[in-house]
Amino acid sequence: MYKKLLERLSAGDELTRDEYLYLIRHRDEARDEAAAMARALCEEYYGRSVFIRGLIEFTNICRNNCFYCGIRAGNEKCERYRLTPEEIITCADNGYSLGFRTFVLQGGEDPYFTDGVLCGVVRELKRRHPDAAVTLSVGERSRESYAALREAGADRYLLRHETSNRRHYEKLHPASMSFDNRQRCIDDLKELGYQVGVGFMVGSPYQTEEDLAGEMIYLRDVKPDMVGIGPFVPHHDTPFGAFDAGSAEMTTFLLSLIRLTLPDVLLPATTALGTVDPAGREKGILAGANVLMPNLSPAGVRGKYLLYDNKICTGDEAAACIECLKARIKKTGREIVTARGDRAERRI
Repeated sequence: MYKKLLERLSAGDELTRDEYLYLIRHRDEARDEAAAMARALCEEYYGRSVFIRGLIEFTNICRNNCFYCGIRAGNEKCERYRLTPEEIITCADNGYSLGFRTFVLQGGEDPYFTDGVLCGVVRELKRRHPDAAVTLSVGERSRESYAALREAGADRYLLRHETSNRRHYEKLHPASMSFDNRQRCIDDLKELGYQVGVGFMVGSPYQTEEDLAGEMIYLRDVKPDMVGIGPFVPHHDTPFGAFDAGSAEMTTFLLSLIRLTLPDVLLPATTALGTVDPAGREKGILAGANVLMPNLSPAGVRGKYLLYDNKICTGDEAAACIECLKARIKKTGREIVTARGDRAERRI
């Protein structure tokens, strides 16, 4: 039965939640065929290209207290830092010289970065590098804030929804955070014309297989431009420090299902996947992913942006070793390219 379901997905048919659940429960049998179909579909839209994004983790100061996150406000052991606007620009300049044409500014919800400060950074980036895309990943803000940042030149926005299940959301976040507000933010971003990325952790505490099937329906309905998923990895200084990590195998299978569900989506093989499995990013590419996000952050702070334990933050995932990363990806039959990497139309 799983073959028929995969064939239907690949042909553009919509599956029910129960049908997705069947595939998830039979993932061991379906994995190889799903990955092969996902790779083929990805190549119809993107050829052999793998896009790179220059990740700039510019602040680990955050007002929120998400139970899973190492930079949560309540973690008094976290060594805090904040890059200046000038330092952010320098990171991007260095990345541009290395061939990056998308910059991802990611940080906690740091009150210092008001609309005025952040809009100034975005404008300067676009002035210096008009052929590059600017992606923001700075959490929940007002519609007015999103509109101002869009007006300043921001092209894309990443905001993981974390879970489409309200009950599950409330187990992952304190009462001060709202499931409805997170969804409001995603709706606002789409309406304002951003290329929008959502996503969730695989194997997060209290997550069920039924929840994962629900995520597939959610993604199909929202139709995001990007989807970022990675295995949950615990951080020892959080309430979830004793929970088991999510699996690379489940993550790569879900990458294949996402590609089959949303053929033209931009789909990263994430750092978290590379953290739980040294070959995780290559496995992600082979499962249908087509984006990598090497780190452009200064070496002195790279080890401080620890959302979870054992995060890889030196070596091939660092932007300065892009040639090493190109060689690793070439072994998968794909090729890292210098391009903005916008969402594509079908090629063949």
